[in-house]
Amino acid sequence: MRSRLICFLLLAVVALSIPAAAQQPSEAKTAGTQTGTTKPIGNINLPVSKENWSSPGDIKTGLEPRPGVVGRSDEQPEFVRDLIRLQWRDNDPIDVWLIRPKVAGKVPEKEPVILYLYSFSDSDERFRDNGWCKRATSDGYAAVGFVSALTDYRFRNHALSKWFISELAESLGSTTHDVQLILNFLAQRGDIDMSRVGMFGLGSGGTIAILAAQADARISAVDVVDPWGDWPDWFADSTVVPLAERPKYQSKEFLQSVATLDPVAYLPKLKTPNFRLQQIMDEPVTPFPAKERIYDAAPLRATVVKYQNGADLYKSWQTWGLSGWIKQRLRPQPLKAAGDDHHVAKDE
Repeated sequence: MRSRLICFLLLAVVALSIPAAAQQPSEAKTAGTQTGTTKPIGNINLPVSKENWSSPGDIKTGLEPRPGVVGRSDEQPEFVRDLIRLQWRDNDPIDVWLIRPKVAGKVPEKEPVILYLYSFSDSDERFRDNGWCKRATSDGYAAVGFVSALTDYRFRNHALSKWFISELAESLGSTTHDVQLILNFLAQRGDIDMSRVGMFGLGSGGTIAILAAQADARISAVDVVDPWGDWPDWFADSTVVPLAERPKYQSKEFLQSVATLDPVAYLPKLKTPNFRLQQIMDEPVTPFPAKERIYDAAPLRATVVKYQNGADLYKSWQTWGLSGWIKQRLRPQPLKAAGDDHHVAKDE
């Protein structure tokens, strides 16, 4: 099992530095909808409403947000870091790291925020790292970090035979809902500038960032690196898919279950004002045909950067920073974005 979670080798090295068809009903349930038990009311068992994974924007079905609980608070010279436990599903608490900057030694009354979601094989260790937190909050930006469903500690309540890929509808659908509910929580706090929200996503995190931006207009800047997508081509050749399991994921039934969670279906009509797509051409997790389909689907106004290899991406991050582009886009009066001389807009 663990070998599956370290497949994303190239992007994992880089990280150290710094839909579609409608769902078909079956006899018991609709594909992409969470199954569950019944709730006794008197002598009658009534079905409990279930989460609708197939609909990225449906955060009302089967989700009941509970008050957040601060697990720990850590104050450093440059930032304040809170670990907050949020929950809206049984047996699936989410640890959300909220890191707020200090400006002139004080935490601002309100600041823009960037959500960070890495790929399925990544843990939340980087959010504990002071160096990462200092870089993420530089220039007065708050940072929010968390991990996807069926990732790290969020995998523990699932059977060993199930993992991020085998339960892809749940992995993508529920985490897309998580993003929106985390934004609701931040808005309720009242100390975050919700008019300036950005999101960075890597690999499967990039896919979720696109789905979340399509579902939630509060996200005004999105920066993704090699998002997964174009499922028929992706499952045909992705190196993260075990050969023995590949036929199952190429079946009509499985592809239908994730069809409404394919970013290729949403990208052409994405209304997010600022969108950047970064692609590493020799990165094997997303096969070249899928990369091309994702590129072709990107909005005309999108900024696209293609790197020959991971080393080129690493050099770019060393020069401009992981979130330099988003930070520029979230400024009230945007200046020339970091690294624009190296970017190609699709409409140019």
